[in-house]
Amino acid sequence: MLANELGRRNICVLLVEEKSSTAFNPQANATQARTMEHFRRHGFADEVRALGLPADYPTDIAYFTRYAGYELARFSLPSSGAARSRIQTLTGSWSAAELPHRVSQKWVEKVLYEHALACRSNAICFSHRLLSFEQYPDGVTATIENLETGATFTVSADYLVGADGARSLVRQSLGFHYLGDGGAVREFMGGRMHAMYIRVPDFYSMSGHAPAWMNVTFNRDRRAFMAAVDGKSEFAFHTQLREDEDETALSDADAAGMFRAAMGAQADVEILSRGTWRAGFTLVVERMHDGRVFLGGDAAHLFTPTGGLGYNTAIEDAVNLGWKLAAVVRGSAPHSLLASYEQERRPAAVRNTNYARQFADSLGANVAPAELEDDSPAGAEARARAGEYFNVHARKEFNIPGITFGSRYDGSPIIVTDGDPPPDRANVYIPTSCPGGRAPHLWLGEDHSLYDEFGFEWTLLRLGTKPPSAAGIKRAFAEAGLELRVVDIMDAAARDIYETDLALIRPDQVVAFRGREIRDPGALAARVSGRVRSQSSVTPAQG
Repeated sequence: MLANELGRRNICVLLVEEKSSTAFNPQANATQARTMEHFRRHGFADEVRALGLPADYPTDIAYFTRYAGYELARFSLPSSGAARSRIQTLTGSWSAAELPHRVSQKWVEKVLYEHALACRSNAICFSHRLLSFEQYPDGVTATIENLETGATFTVSADYLVGADGARSLVRQSLGFHYLGDGGAVREFMGGRMHAMYIRVPDFYSMSGHAPAWMNVTFNRDRRAFMAAVDGKSEFAFHTQLREDEDETALSDADAAGMFRAAMGAQADVEILSRGTWRAGFTLVVERMHDGRVFLGGDAAHLFTPTGGLGYNTAIEDAVNLGWKLAAVVRGSAPHSLLASYEQERRPAAVRNTNYARQFADSLGANVAPAELEDDSPAGAEARARAGEYFNVHARKEFNIPGITFGSRYDGSPIIVTDGDPPPDRANVYIPTSCPGGRAPHLWLGEDHSLYDEFGFEWTLLRLGTKPPSAAGIKRAFAEAGLELRVVDIMDAAARDIYETDLALIRPDQVVAFRGREIRDPGALAARVSGRVRSQSSVTPAQG
């Protein structure tokens, strides 16, 4: 995603990737609505939405004793086909340009790769790895190894970004450490997990239940969650390992047996790949930036994957850092602008990892009663209680507009702060133009989002029937080398939502300033681009 952000802006990028291609394993499976809005900004949201599950496949979250056993609860969500039209009818918390999409990372990566490769300033090197790097006042040098030939070479660049995962060489070389909880132990989603990419041709006919995107088991001996990959026969299956199960000694037959235990039936299982990982992480690196070197994604924060927040937080890292790096490399912003990346993204990572932990606690600390699977009145009562619990839990974990849209950069030095933002709540999002958060959204016509009017760089919204002139701010941005698009929206609803006449929107669709007028356009341009000056020259919306 960072290669797309920079390549779209004609910044020369060398992307080094140890793997020989984009991902084979499903990996992340939930693309949140905010990520889809960023894909829309790049022009490939529809391309991503067309991938993965069939257009009419329900994206429900369902809970079972076992997949061929009792269904306990189900949270129904629309198919990808229905999402296209449904989003245009939603208001309030779900007023957005895009709904979430359930698609395996293996397909999303291909789209990102193809679009990054189409940027002529990008060079993408699979089967290469970083061996070491040195940074200097004016740049970075890195030693790269070609894993196919063993040859090494040195490259020089202005900046280095380590998006190199949980065992990040870049993070370790900087001497930075994760902070937080690195070993939460739960009945489920804490400790060792075994992941399998499997093909089960008869799953749907043997389960006897309606299809769902996410399938969760709740029983005494084989807890698991499983995402549908293609809606036909492929699944990403994850199960908690018991204390007596040694992951180093597991055979394919053992692994298949784990799935059959979760299934509750003797289904034929083809294992496409498998491996062990650890759940229970709530970790954020102590720093995300040192000089000309930056960290993003899993190199900067580790999640337990409840809520699907790790991948989506990583996308936001790339979006935030991308426009800032481009502005500095172009010379339209000072190097000091880049300090705002850590100032904005590290608190967001702490926020999101803590939300993920809450979901993991809710899911994993719940222990199945002994009678849950009994065909008896006591068993039926236990299943009813479990169903009530999971119906509540599912809405807390999977209906999360507050988490999706509500991340804020209050206190950032490049935000002209005014007013108090609404409270941060996982399941409720209150649209607000209070600077520091996502710009409020509305539809201007059929399939015509306000966001489609935004420029790829900066946007000034002039709202209402008699907005102030934009001549001064256009001139100030031009003198600073910053691209600004002025958009006039006379729609009364837009003026009501934004509660102001002018709103300055950053390249990442975050409100940087709002007000009835701009007294000193030069001061505002300097402020939001990292040339820090007083805020006294702007008039906020309130008062």
